[in-house]
Amino acid sequence: MRTVAGVLILSLCFTPAAVDLRLESPQSAGQVDAQKQAWNILVGGAHASNMDKRANAIQALGLASGDLEAVRLAEDALGDKEALVRGAAAKALGALGSPESIPKLQNLLADKDISVALAVGHALVQLKSNSGYDVYYSLVVGVRKGRTSPITEELNQMKTPVRAIRFAFDQGIGFLPYGGYGMEAYHAWKKRSTAPTRAAAARELAGDPDPRTGQALAKAVSDKDWSVRAAAVEAIAKRGDPALLANIVPAMSDKKDIVRYSAAAAVLRLSRITQENGTQSH
Repeated sequence: MRTVAGVLILSLCFTPAAVDLRLESPQSAGQVDAQKQAWNILVGGAHASNMDKRANAIQALGLASGDLEAVRLAEDALGDKEALVRGAAAKALGALGSPESIPKLQNLLADKDISVALAVGHALVQLKSNSGYDVYYSLVVGVRKGRTSPITEELNQMKTPVRAIRFAFDQGIGFLPYGGYGMEAYHAWKKRSTAPTRAAAARELAGDPDPRTGQALAKAVSDKDWSVRAAAVEAIAKRGDPALLANIVPAMSDKKDIVRYSAAAAVLRLSRITQENGTQSH
């Protein structure tokens, strides 16, 4: 009996469950160590004296979805003295999907640096807050809310330093329409033209439900720069508002082919919506 009992005890000690537990313990400890190391790296970067390191560390926080500590660290960086870091913090919070951060982001819509305001606007739109459209609206109409100086003066802050171009690419916040208009937009930026930024702002307004935005886009269809005209037409088409149909018909005669093509497609889209609405009303 003792022999049988001993065998049973030994068998229990070496069941698969027991073996799994013994194997998991070192792995779990290793995971904890890795998490601590990862967090120390990010915190160290976020508090580095070097501005670029701070911005890179803060921006990387956007990958840590579901981590409340990452949200807090990014929110703290919204108050950084450097615009590059504040913009990175805004992007991170948008990527983290933190609706609780909306009030803090809204406070930066009036940031003195237009690049930060743009990053904040994009983050707010990601978080489903219509307040994010304000900065894009300001770019299209030419004046920021609460300011009297033309928006071009603020854009000049971004045109001069090479850092402005780097900010646009590194942040990837979507306000430069390279994807839609290719290298021409890039060359315009290098020539220190404000058109690419204004064009992208117009495109961002496609989802803004404010009726005033529709009128601002209708006016932008006549902008002196082709990229802004094309972007305004594209945004109007995406809004799907038949009331703006008459505003884009003249653009089918634009001297720039991309504007003509965009306008033609937009006219087809809005005309179809008009017909569908008429059918439904009957």
